Amino acid sequence: MSISTFLASDLVPLRKRGVYQGIGNIAYGSGAMLGGVFGGILNDMSSWGWRLAFLVQVPIVLASAVLVYILVKVPPRVSNRSLVNRIDFTGSLLTISFLVVLLLGLNAGGNMVPWTHPLVLATLPLSAVLLAAFLWWESSRAKQPIVPVRLLLDRTVFTACITNLVSSMVMITASFYVPLYLQVLGHSATQAGLRLLASPLGVSISSVGCGLVMRKTGKYVGLGIVMQTVFLLSAVALNFLDENSPKWIPFVAMGLNGAGFGAMLTVTLLACIAAVEHSQQAVITAATYLFRSVGATVGVTVASTVYQNILNARLWERFGHLPGGPEEIERIRNDLSELGRLPEGWHDGVIRCFMEAFRGVWLTALGLALVGVITISLMKQHKLHSNLAREDRD
Repeated sequence: MSISTFLASDLVPLRKRGVYQGIGNIAYGSGAMLGGVFGGILNDMSSWGWRLAFLVQVPIVLASAVLVYILVKVPPRVSNRSLVNRIDFTGSLLTISFLVVLLLGLNAGGNMVPWTHPLVLATLPLSAVLLAAFLWWESSRAKQPIVPVRLLLDRTVFTACITNLVSSMVMITASFYVPLYLQVLGHSATQAGLRLLASPLGVSISSVGCGLVMRKTGKYVGLGIVMQTVFLLSAVALNFLDENSPKWIPFVAMGLNGAGFGAMLTVTLLACIAAVEHSQQAVITAATYLFRSVGATVGVTVASTVYQNILNARLWERFGHLPGGPEEIERIRNDLSELGRLPEGWHDGVIRCFMEAFRGVWLTALGLALVGVITISLMKQHKLHSNLAREDRD
């Protein structure tokens, strides 16, 4: 994804860049959401189950690689340094170590072990140390850093990257937990996936629409604030979901989610590229993708931490004292199909516990979306030039 974005940035002037980025976002958003439907169908209809959802990607990836080899012609970049020497191995190792240690602590705390367990007390502080070491290395030692810390000091770049981080956390949370919510209420994986289809529609309309607006006006800050507010409204809609919610709410929530997220991708990327010199646009593009990836990874983990802790606590409060309660609670948490085999008198209470856990997830998403509105409003307006040389002859 990063490389395809680099190519577009090198070939298309900033003023027109939003339209091309919008088209790319359509492919990304549609693929991400249609994958949920396709995966659900494979899971429900095939004896191979979820494994087939991974195996079918192999021929697609191979075909894509062949098409890139045949169709993409880019002159090689001349450098006196070898490709291996240009890779920031230390920065990569610190990034991976930070994420693994952080996710281990968040996943374990309150779920597998108590929050006071030595595993949690060791991993969370260690993740902070590794993050500090990563920032130190990238800012003072790395010759070709993964994250250009110096560029992050620019207000527009920093706020745009933070917007990518928190918005990706909200997007992945909604994409993961809305289908799970629907499956708890008895929908199949396919039916749950179909409820996501409003999202790629929102991505398609907003991505290209925002690109056209920026090409026409050359402005992006006000547009970003409006569309991030739409994204916030999607999180508001999620908070209306419970066991008695109308069936249309998931469609509205995911449609607004897709519209806001697609616009955010386009607006923040152009803001970052416009804020730095042309020679830095590749590295700053990579930085925005890194923040998105970290946001998606940390987002689903944070949501899982909230969900699992609340669900476990509520189930134990209601059923932990009953005969066979601890064993049944463990089965419920491990397998949603257990909801169809609950002991008599358990069903309504168990569903209520799930809804309380989902409410915690929706509130988390709402808080993160609000942060995104604040950060995107702090971006500065830079000129979107109409030519690749970035000269004032628009």
